[in-house]
Amino acid sequence: MMTNKLIARLMVATALTAAAATGTAFAAGQQDAALAGAAKAGTATNDEAITSKIKASLADQKQIGVTTADGVVTLSGSVASTDVGTKAIQVASAVPGVKEVKSELTVASK
Repeated sequence: MMTNKLIARLMVATALTAAAATGTAFAAGQQDAALAGAAKAGTATNDEAITSKIKASLADQKQIGVTTADGVVTLSGSVASTDVGTKAIQVASAVPGVKEVKSELTVASK
């Protein structure tokens, strides 16, 4: 009889340990998901800051559109010359946090 009680207690202890481990893993997973969400929000905020800085630097070039996603900047629109387009790309590349600049700029025909 004593053996049955000991086995029952061991089984309960094992079940509780497994449940606690699962709960800890679940909580860790929830924390990881929250941190990933915060990092994603931080990236979006950083992208907005990058876009704002580039637009401010290109204030005299209203025809150039600027979008940023995960640090990758895309310039779009029509420019008067290749020199203007090259300058816009250089300005965008110089902003901290920019990983890459993609140009969809076209040169306006005269």
